[in-house]
Amino acid sequence: MGKKKESGGIGRSLIKDRFGGGRKKKNDDSHLHTSELGDGYDWNRINLKSVTDENTLDEFLATAELAGTEFTAEKLNVKFVSVDNNGGLLNTEEEEKVNQIQSDHKTLLTVPRRPEWDEFTTAAELDRKEKDSFLDWRRQLAELQDIEGLVLTPFEKNIEFWRQLWRVIERSDVVVQIVDARNPLLFRCEDLERYVKEVNEEKENLILVNKADFLSDEQRQKWVEYFDSIGIYVAFWSARLEAEKTEVNEEEDEEEGVEEEEVEKELENPSRNLVEETAERLEDLNVKEDKTEATSPAETTDKKASGGLGMKNTPDLLDADGLIALFRNLFHGKNYTSGVTTIGLVGYPNVGKSSTINTIIKAKKVAVSATPGKTKHFQTIYLDTDLLLCDCPGLVMPTFVMTKAHMVLNGILPVDQMRDYAAPTALLCKQIGRSVLEGTYGIMLPAPPEGEDENRPATAHEFLGAHACMRGYMTHKGIPDFRQSSVQVLKDYTNGKLLYCQPPPGVSDEQFKAVTVPEKFSAKVDKINQNKATGQPKPRSQAFDTRFFVKRDVHAGTMGVKGVVGYTRTEGFTKHCTMEGGAQAPTPGMTAVNPKPWKRHNNRKKKEKLRRLHRDLDA
Repeated sequence: MGKKKESGGIGRSLIKDRFGGGRKKKNDDSHLHTSELGDGYDWNRINLKSVTDENTLDEFLATAELAGTEFTAEKLNVKFVSVDNNGGLLNTEEEEKVNQIQSDHKTLLTVPRRPEWDEFTTAAELDRKEKDSFLDWRRQLAELQDIEGLVLTPFEKNIEFWRQLWRVIERSDVVVQIVDARNPLLFRCEDLERYVKEVNEEKENLILVNKADFLSDEQRQKWVEYFDSIGIYVAFWSARLEAEKTEVNEEEDEEEGVEEEEVEKELENPSRNLVEETAERLEDLNVKEDKTEATSPAETTDKKASGGLGMKNTPDLLDADGLIALFRNLFHGKNYTSGVTTIGLVGYPNVGKSSTINTIIKAKKVAVSATPGKTKHFQTIYLDTDLLLCDCPGLVMPTFVMTKAHMVLNGILPVDQMRDYAAPTALLCKQIGRSVLEGTYGIMLPAPPEGEDENRPATAHEFLGAHACMRGYMTHKGIPDFRQSSVQVLKDYTNGKLLYCQPPPGVSDEQFKAVTVPEKFSAKVDKINQNKATGQPKPRSQAFDTRFFVKRDVHAGTMGVKGVVGYTRTEGFTKHCTMEGGAQAPTPGMTAVNPKPWKRHNNRKKKEKLRRLHRDLDA
């Protein structure tokens, strides 16, 4: 029998790794052949992967790699959220405190600057300067995040995206920030406007409010008054509405082209005596074209924008021709490119930069996608010989927000990737009234319990429970699927089906009419509000007292008429009174619906729907 083989186990493996025993590792990069190194085309490619929301480990490793030093420990911010805090939302006192802290540290909220350089600066020196400047900016924001009560958006952490922004600002004559009309100030970066002036004092800033069709004329006027007070140019625009108009005009042009071809064929046919008729039809077509040219909005916008730097902000909704005229007449200084006005488009992902360009040029020359970060490099597109558009990749810039739920509702964080659905839904219910939710989705929200305000907003649990039961979103155990319901509702909010528009500073929600009801749901909402205003529901305390103090004549262990309160039987009459009501005088010829109320039918729930069996979970 041979010698038993000793099992070295993990100890022998550790000794080999430490003292070099055994064969060389196959994965050791120091022993790779030069042909196996990745020094080809992919080695020098720019890393343009958008980095906004990182976990703690990834952020730690990226910071250490950017600094080029050894790893250093970083403090973690841990916050315990109470269950009774309505999903982590802040109350009125906490919101006032956070607003004060944000205003005190507003000057520290900046964007990274490109360091100074000249023709004698080498590429390696410039790269090191840019990384050092970017690292200092990251450290400043990290210190800002350590302040209790401050929450920042998950800003872009890849320096390559900021290098694209630096190039766009340097070569643009007008820098346009495209913002969402439902919350313009959240997507506006004030420090970016200051940085544009630092690069060149002659450069101009413009706030382009996209999706402005969500706002009424009065709401746009209030925003114009606010931007006039701070001295910022603003324009209102809707890429979606303009795209629909373009499709309609193309269809009309095709129909007119077919009609003109038919008229020409009729004129060429000598056998038909329709010369006068066809001539009249051609004249009508020419009259329509003249009217269209006479009422072109481009001329109107040219008159409004003819003042150049002295132009006045207007609440009008611009079309494509009007927006091009505004771009052409806004800048009157020395161009970066001689004879060409360059317009730089900057903004958050999914605010509509690429859609705006596609609508303006009436052709798809820029890739459009609902995924943030689709545009990787800045792109230049000539609209005319004297007008150039420069599209910058979407950048999530650092901005103060109240909670993470605000980022989900405003589309900064994707709805499909959210981990907590209670807080965004609770904020949605806080902004949208109960009657609007009931009229939009055709549901009936449970009334608040006794002792609470009857006009308070619905909780996330109440709203999602009613919505899930009505839509049939159920788990395999028959429990309402709150997450599936919340995803559907939050997407309706981001798409504009549930419309809430943030008012400008100094204007309340009531004055601004922040909540707008779609036309197809307005009749239902008005009816619900009217019923609540005219109806006089019975006080809950009175109903509770009636049920509690009712006199019951019930004998233990009895069946039949003795077990029913107020049940009387007379000759020729049959009377059945309710359990809580008093006995009513019998009327001749009266018959009972249930002549034997003491009998219980246990098979009554067999045909009921599943959501009725679990209605106790909606409370």
